[in-house]
Amino acid sequence: MSRNSHVHRKPSTPSKPSQPRPECDSGHSIVRELFPAVVDGRWGFVSISGELVINPQFERAEVFAEGLAAVRLGRWGYVDVSGKVAINPQFDKADVFSDGLAAIKLGGGPGPFNPFGGGGRYGYINSEGKYVVNPQFDDAGTFAGGLAAVKLGGRWGFIDKTGKIVINPQFDDAAAFSEGLAAVKMTGPFGYTDTSGKTVINPQFERAQPFSEGLAGIRTSGHWGFVDKTGQSTVTPQFDDVGSFVKGLAAARQGKRWGYIDTTGKFVVNPQFDEAASFSEGVAQVRQSGRWGFVDKSGKFVINPQFDEAMSFADGLARVKVGGRTGYINATGKFIWNPAK
Repeated sequence: MSRNSHVHRKPSTPSKPSQPRPECDSGHSIVRELFPAVVDGRWGFVSISGELVINPQFERAEVFAEGLAAVRLGRWGYVDVSGKVAINPQFDKADVFSDGLAAIKLGGGPGPFNPFGGGGRYGYINSEGKYVVNPQFDDAGTFAGGLAAVKLGGRWGFIDKTGKIVINPQFDDAAAFSEGLAAVKMTGPFGYTDTSGKTVINPQFERAQPFSEGLAGIRTSGHWGFVDKTGQSTVTPQFDDVGSFVKGLAAARQGKRWGYIDTTGKFVVNPQFDEAASFSEGVAQVRQSGRWGFVDKSGKFVINPQFDEAMSFADGLARVKVGGRTGYINATGKFIWNPAK
């Protein structure tokens, strides 16, 4: 199982461990003073101290961003930090807010929740729940740097915050902009485009990741390495998989084992883990002998492997699973919210 996602369009809160999403140039602020928590199958929100702040009442709840969190009650809507419904549940899908807008989906035929009809279309709403870009796209990503990837007629392009197409739909695939560049694919290999639609790095890669700390993971001839923003190779393709650089370190896999490399491609933490994610708040979640724990930048365990699943630390807490139950731990490994179903 790869520890990275090679197309980054939509922040999400997956149930399984994932690498931290690059948020450079994104403009959105994911706030985790409140954390989604489940009790007896219903979701609410707890504080960083483990206090239940918003009672469990939702079928699903996502992270807060720009003061709002997507929640599901039959349909998806949004609540504010007091737990008050700010945007009534009416959407088939709802993304996090970014640059003041959130991608939503309306699906199925015409009805009270979908006046636009059709087979399901994506658009964008503002924090008041008003449509800024009417649902019209086959798929849609999160705004980053004022642009969002959208799919129309089977092709990906980019729109601005008014819904105007600024880069025509022409790509088979397109990632979100990160550090001013976006990985795109047009009938073959991946390359990179800038915000004007100009090709900055010619299509030549089998796979391509977003830029992070000036470097992007790319795959050629079945092996991963890194390039800079001019397309020059900085780490020769030699790995079976890689993650993004965070504070000068990136997860890298050789054979079946993951370790961590520096920006020269040298292993500073030898390959020894079954899986490994990017560093966040000074630690990274790794899997060893079937259990997840957390290591520091020297590769030393600071929280021993004991979890069935683990997500990255954010604002002092990490979501973990034990025996099918979800809880939160702090930086010492202590549960501030005991695992619950």
